[in-house]
Amino acid sequence: MRERQRAEIVRTLLAERGFLSIADIMAATGVSAASARRDATRLAEAGVAERLHGGVQAIDGAFSRVASRLATRSFDSSRTIHVAAKRAIARKAVELCVEGDVVIINGGTTTYQMSEFLLDTRLKILTNSYPLAEFLIHETQNRVALPGGEVYRDQKLIVAPFDDDAIQHYSARLMFMSAMAIGPLGVIEGDPLIARAETKLLRRADRLIVLADASKFGPRGSLVVCPLARIHMLITDSDAPPEALAMLEAAGVATIVVEAEAHSTEAA
Repeated sequence: MRERQRAEIVRTLLAERGFLSIADIMAATGVSAASARRDATRLAEAGVAERLHGGVQAIDGAFSRVASRLATRSFDSSRTIHVAAKRAIARKAVELCVEGDVVIINGGTTTYQMSEFLLDTRLKILTNSYPLAEFLIHETQNRVALPGGEVYRDQKLIVAPFDDDAIQHYSARLMFMSAMAIGPLGVIEGDPLIARAETKLLRRADRLIVLADASKFGPRGSLVVCPLARIHMLITDSDAPPEALAMLEAAGVATIVVEAEAHSTEAA
């Protein structure tokens, strides 16, 4: 993990919790105790925290607000955009599952569209999307598992940056993931906690399938979750830019292009 990304994670957690122990910093970023202590010292030097024995305490008023929101668009605003393309992509994604599969479905509005097409499946699904989990529990016969962590209401995600949680022994054949953007460096996100959580989920899956409508091939976000080489397959729609498809082909990413569903409507 790069130092900048690590610093963003630590600052976000400190703003959210008020106090971080050295062990908390180590667990959230995967660094050594010495590096975690240096991170704590940098926060103190920046004037946003007080260095205490065994950790760091946020200074009152140093953060403009508690980090109860993630730096990404809300679920409710995103779910009304590019619906026709997202539904077609989601339908194709579910077709890749086989009866009895163990899969991971990461939170997002495109992956949420998979819910309708999972009505008649019998899968074991780990998801950090609580609206998807709620639908699957009440409307389907799929087995559902949830990771531990904090609920972020706007994005409707359960996010835990720490390694020692319920998913560490989970093993899946496929992981389905949407993203803020797809670029030459790989899958891009805009929030350090989301990026960290997705990296953890990736470790638990053999193959990664990315669901990305045509709008995702643009310069947004700054945190690389994984390189293109980690993607087994990407599903997009027919409006995807030719240069984006060429980029994926050059990187050896198998790509499926679907037609948007004509009967779906887009919200303004």
